[in-house]
Amino acid sequence: MSTNAANRKILVAEDEIDVLNLVAANLKSAGYTVLKAEDGESALEQARHAIPALIVLDLMLPGLSGLEVCKTLKSEAPTRLIPIIMLTAKAEEVDRIVGLELGADDYITKPFSPRELVLRVKSVLRRASSPSDTSDIIKLGDIQVDRSRYEVMVRGKPIDFTATEFKLLTLLMERRGRVQSRDSLLNDVWGYESIIDTRTVDTHIRRLREKLGKSADCIETVRGFGYRIVEA
Repeated sequence: MSTNAANRKILVAEDEIDVLNLVAANLKSAGYTVLKAEDGESALEQARHAIPALIVLDLMLPGLSGLEVCKTLKSEAPTRLIPIIMLTAKAEEVDRIVGLELGADDYITKPFSPRELVLRVKSVLRRASSPSDTSDIIKLGDIQVDRSRYEVMVRGKPIDFTATEFKLLTLLMERRGRVQSRDSLLNDVWGYESIIDTRTVDTHIRRLREKLGKSADCIETVRGFGYRIVEA
């Protein structure tokens, strides 16, 4: 996978030079090699060429927008599994949701703390690489998850999942029948110890259901609390 521990390259795509340099400096201090892009075309080109471990992607890039870059990268096999953290303004809620639905793994709103961004990068990389730590196959009805091969099969057909979607589905299947609160999912899947916008969980659950199709009936919403997965 592109998130192999040996790959310490982080691509930062941001057109505000001060923000770009600040983020790059903090990531370098944390031990990462940083690639910089100031527009969408450059971000796309560098992502395809370097295959970084992760991309920090501003949505408001000149030329190709961050959403267009995200959509393109997630549609191409060599770059599909690269985790993406979006940078958004507080007023860009619709774009933020669209970005998550396109396959982005996380987002952070401006203005933000560079220290928080570094923690988010570490968290996303940690969960993106974790499926390779075990070789178990989990089955639930028509759904089969092979954690060693990073593969999901539904009724015998492979389904593409992002790293976050894979981790979320695997966790729910491991804890089948047990209700998982949104806060606990944020902690166990996203690695956040403090409460943030729980709509992140709801967006990813919606994407899981769309990809699982008829088999999505196994994911139950527990109103006002969270989700659980059961035999459909």
